[in-house]
Order: sequence, then C-alpha cells, then structure tokens
Amino acid sequence: MLTEERHKYILDALAKGNILKLQDLVELTGSSESTIRRDLSTLEQGGFLVRVHGGAKRSYEVSAEDRMDEKTSKNVHDKQRIAAKAARMISDGDVIFLDAGSTTYEMIPLLKGRNITVVTNGVPHASLLTDMQVETILIGGKIKMETKAVIGPTSQMQMQSYRFSKAFLGINGIDKQFGFTTPDAEEAAIKRIAIENSAQSFVVADASKFKKVSFIKVCDIEDCSIISYNVSTEIKKNLEDSTNIWEGE
Repeated sequence: MLTEERHKYILDALAKGNILKLQDLVELTGSSESTIRRDLSTLEQGGFLVRVHGGAKRSYEVSAEDRMDEKTSKNVHDKQRIAAKAARMISDGDVIFLDAGSTTYEMIPLLKGRNITVVTNGVPHASLLTDMQVETILIGGKIKMETKAVIGPTSQMQMQSYRFSKAFLGINGIDKQFGFTTPDAEEAAIKRIAIENSAQSFVVADASKFKKVSFIKVCDIEDCSIISYNVSTEIKKNLEDSTNIWEGE
C-alpha cells in the first residue's frame, strides 16, 4: 500500500471509529509497525490526529462564535474568491437563500441588478441587497445580537413555506465525521430548513473551517457541496468520497 493510500485509509478509519490501535493498522494495511508509526507521526504533524499510547485518536477543534464585525475582518481575500465562485453559480430567475454569514455577505455586490430573488435571514445582507437593486425577502423573527441573524420560531415557520433553487450557507465547522456544525441551535435550525427546501445547497467557507467542530450539527457532510479556497490536498482527499469541493479562482 502506497503512503498516500495508507494515510487516506487511516483518516477514513478514524472518521468512522474515532480511535485506532497501532496493531490493528499494522494488520489491516499489511505494513510494518515502524511504517505505521511514521504515518501517524506525519498525520499528527498535519493536525489530523493525536497519537496516544498504542495508537491514535482523531483531532478536531471545538470552535466558538465570532461577532459579525470580527468575522468580516478575517480571511477577507479568500472569502472574496469564494464569493465570486458562488455568485457565478447563480442563474437568472433563481430563487436563492442567502445565509447570515460574512462570506455570503461578500457575494452581494456581485449580484447587483441580477434577475433573481433572494431570501435571507441576515439584516445587513437584506440592507445591502436592496442597495444592489436585488429583489429581497428578509424573514421575520428575533435578531441575534452577535451576528445580526434573524432566528427563532417565527423565522422557522416562514422558511418552511419557501422553496429555493439554491441555498448558500455559512458554517463554523466542517468535519467528515461530525458534518457541518455551528454554535447556535436556532441558526442551525434555519440552515437545516434551507437545505431541506433547496434543489442545491452549498456551504461557503474558507479553509480555516475545516477540521473544526462546533456545538450543534446542521447536517451530514454529504448533504451540501462546499465552495472554498486554498484547501489542502490532504483534506480534499479525505472528503472526496463524501462531498464536492468547488475552489474559488
């Protein structure tokens, strides 16, 4: 088994079982113990796992939530590339859901004057969309102070009545085992409804969101395609059998 094949095998096995024994890997891959130890060391250096006595366990970060103004100042160049790719995937006549996130916000100037309808739960998003002369529906409900997202039972009921051509969602964590995750249960509920009611669903997220896990699961990794930028080869290989990753240009 080639090195890359072993690495993929180890990561896939960790995604399923969370903990692996060294001796099991030796037997299953037909490799020597020293080879597997080197593989584990390499993957640990890459942040994919943590070596423990007699084996390894998978590594992930549990991320907290930033305020909207903090989000907009991070990885701006990458977010703009991602936004450009996402905007090019929108066709005239589409009805889209635009999530309340910093990367989705970067899409809005690229939609100026487009013959589309946008439903959003982002208060800043709705304001900028109208400035860009885009037909806009802002769902109603409680406004979350930190992110300016509209959330709660009223917004969920309204969302249930809509159907979308495409949904573009921000996210806090992307992980093969734990799926797409976010810190807030009510924001997760809105995202989940958007995915269920969309013909196509895309998570727009910069590379910092991979290998992170947040508090609430939105959906499985197979449920959305990903639009990102500068994603490592190792991550792409780990996810290639689970979802599509579109790269900004």
